[in-house]
Amino acid sequence: MTALSIKSLLDPRRLTAIAGPLTGLVVVVALFSILEPDVYLSVRNFRNVATQTVIVGLGAIGMTFVIVSGGIDLSVGAIIALSSVVAAALAKAGIDPAAAALCGIGTGAFCGLINGLVIAGLGVIPFVATLGMMGMARGFAKYLAEEQKIDAPAAWLAELMSKSADASLLGLPKGVWLMFLLAAFMGAVLRHTVLGAHTFAIGSNEATARLCGVKVGRAKVWIYVLCGAFAGLAGVLTFGRLTVGDPTTALGEELDIIAAVVIGGASLSGGEGRISGSILGAFLMAFLANGCNLTGVPNYVQEILIGAIIVAAVALDQVRHRRRLLTH
Repeated sequence: MTALSIKSLLDPRRLTAIAGPLTGLVVVVALFSILEPDVYLSVRNFRNVATQTVIVGLGAIGMTFVIVSGGIDLSVGAIIALSSVVAAALAKAGIDPAAAALCGIGTGAFCGLINGLVIAGLGVIPFVATLGMMGMARGFAKYLAEEQKIDAPAAWLAELMSKSADASLLGLPKGVWLMFLLAAFMGAVLRHTVLGAHTFAIGSNEATARLCGVKVGRAKVWIYVLCGAFAGLAGVLTFGRLTVGDPTTALGEELDIIAAVVIGGASLSGGEGRISGSILGAFLMAFLANGCNLTGVPNYVQEILIGAIIVAAVALDQVRHRRRLLTH
């Protein structure tokens, strides 16, 4: 490891950004470990939680870019459903699973492209543009599936999300390792590439970024394509897990994905966020939901807790921003 990479890892700002979601995750795991030690701390339960985190985690990777750029994408849940339906429909028609998976990912990327063009080209605010895409993607999913589930052979896609010990790699499903690998890669893209630098610049101050020569419109298009592609991949793995293409799946999943990114330390004001924090946020929510289920906590209480955590995360972000303004 080079001196530069060690310095990057020990950067106080990096450590501070990760400390919040990491502390929250540790507290949640410690609490439920005391309440349900035998089941909660079992290898099987950790494998289940990790598998449940994959869909939200993949969506959060793409959403981190969007939120860091100062935008929002409400369509990712519907894109997940549409991509799962496309992959299932093609698999049922006898198309090779790899080709079906690529088409599912491509469907998500295409939806993201439309979002980006509408936002960057027509000047429609992200909330409205992606809200419209949410309705269109969900509608197309129901049209393609004829408003019913599509049963299809998922082949090796099912193995990626299998909780079976035989199909796992080092104790975890291959889909979990895929999420970790993509998170590490996209974290490097966000921190060490031109696209990543432009993403932070646009989120920090779009007007200044434009004056500095950043092609804001083009960067936004790529950011939303990226978000759509990861939602598409999440849809493909949803098909692999369920072995059906369901146009009603991932209903409200966009809120979980946004929550994971916000809990992970990203600012809804833009200009701040980390992939690692978003993944930690996804795991925090998954462990919290799992612990509540094991201890018999009603679903509505889980929703209240997650809502309170989101509000607290946003409030802390606002406090940090005020302090920065006072110190500059």
